[in-house]
Amino acid sequence: MKSLRLMAEHGDAEAQRELGLIYDAGQRVPRDYAEAAKWYRMAAERGDVEAQRNLAYMCARGQGGPQDFVEAAKWYRKAAERGDPEAQRNLGVIYAAGKGAPQDYAEAVKWFKLSAEQGNAAAQYNLGSMYSNGRGVTQDYVEAMKWYTLSAEQGNASAQHNIGVMHLDGSGVPQDDAEAVKWFRASAEQGNAYAQYELGFMYANGKGVPQDFVEATRWYKQAAEQGYAHAQFTLGDMYDWGRGVPQDHDEALKWFKKSADQGDAEAQSKLGDIYHVGLGMPQDYVEAHKWFDLAAVSSTDEWLRNMIVESRDTMAAKMTSAQIARAKKLAEAWKPVK
Repeated sequence: MKSLRLMAEHGDAEAQRELGLIYDAGQRVPRDYAEAAKWYRMAAERGDVEAQRNLAYMCARGQGGPQDFVEAAKWYRKAAERGDPEAQRNLGVIYAAGKGAPQDYAEAVKWFKLSAEQGNAAAQYNLGSMYSNGRGVTQDYVEAMKWYTLSAEQGNASAQHNIGVMHLDGSGVPQDDAEAVKWFRASAEQGNAYAQYELGFMYANGKGVPQDFVEATRWYKQAAEQGYAHAQFTLGDMYDWGRGVPQDHDEALKWFKKSADQGDAEAQSKLGDIYHVGLGMPQDYVEAHKWFDLAAVSSTDEWLRNMIVESRDTMAAKMTSAQIARAKKLAEAWKPVK
């Protein structure tokens, strides 16, 4: 450590970068992001590519100093222009998000592609997503599938999930439920909450696998426990109806509440129904109106929104003006739980 520090103090870029790594990881010394950033910066200014990328990462996360996406973009660009695939990918993310540089999907695609062509699995996933959504390029599901597959074959769980969705929808490939299940399972077993939910859906509906509510509930629960709001709602529904689990209205209410607190429109509407009827709890028109109001705002489905508004307005006919005013105030004050 003493000899490494001595070399770093005498301007050796590799030693400066290694010293930065030691402080960054807390190896042999207490972790110190400010000290790590100091040594990374010294090495980065001497042209060390890894130090440039690491310094950019710290700037983006606000480690060792204030969060600064512009500074992050500056150092990612330096490393990216030297061919570093991770820096190229992260520079693409900056352009795609418009943080640290003006949003520019075409520029994002350029950097994702440079990284993806070097085999970076995350960039291959990002590039697939750009083709799938037609951002910075003409929408092309076949090209999207190509890049997703390259990423998925390296074990990228998000790419595996998206391949499952494309097989389920028949986008860029023939529609194939069994193939969708295969990719959802590969992703779900890595812990991807979206894939866990989709795999639960496939079991619940007998798509690509024999219908199995127990297995459906198992996957819904794994997704729900990771905080995926719609999986929480669906798990609540399974408890509510006793599908794959013993019927348990209290457990159902617990999961409906978790989902509604995150802003899921179906869960919010369900809570509105529960408070309206007084199912498993005292009837409460004010709470019901609040949840119906929130659900109507959250819903992106016109049919569901109309049903919610109809339920709310039918109930409102039985409420006083003071109760309605109170409900609206509660809805306005509501904040989603992250």
